[in-house]
Amino acid sequence: MSDLLERLRVRGWRMTSQRRVVAEVLDGDHVHLTADEVHARAVERLPEISRATVYNALGELVSLGEVLEVTTDGRAKRYDPNAHHPHQHLVCSGCGLIRDVHPGGDPLAGLPAEERFGFTVSGVEVTYRGLCASCA
Repeated sequence: MSDLLERLRVRGWRMTSQRRVVAEVLDGDHVHLTADEVHARAVERLPEISRATVYNALGELVSLGEVLEVTTDGRAKRYDPNAHHPHQHLVCSGCGLIRDVHPGGDPLAGLPAEERFGFTVSGVEVTYRGLCASCA
């Protein structure tokens, strides 16, 4: 499980019932839901929650750095609660399924100093692509 709910408690994020439901829907490993999927799951738990409330909560979580926005191949944005756990993504080219992966080694090591052009590199994003078992 991700530790999203605990991180939000520690930060003192005002936990209304609507915000709690959004955070609960997002909490977990390999969670990469679209805003519409978050809303649909939130409605199951709290029928009166509005789409606008879900979008606002997601925007706040991204602004706080507690949730990552992931976009692949022009598909809908997805929301990843594992913002504080270094990982890369494995994306199915067929259905768009996203899984978190933790390859060994330092991905920055693959970029030689002469290829950094004076940049101070602060992060690396690697996306692995292929077909999931269902699409293969």
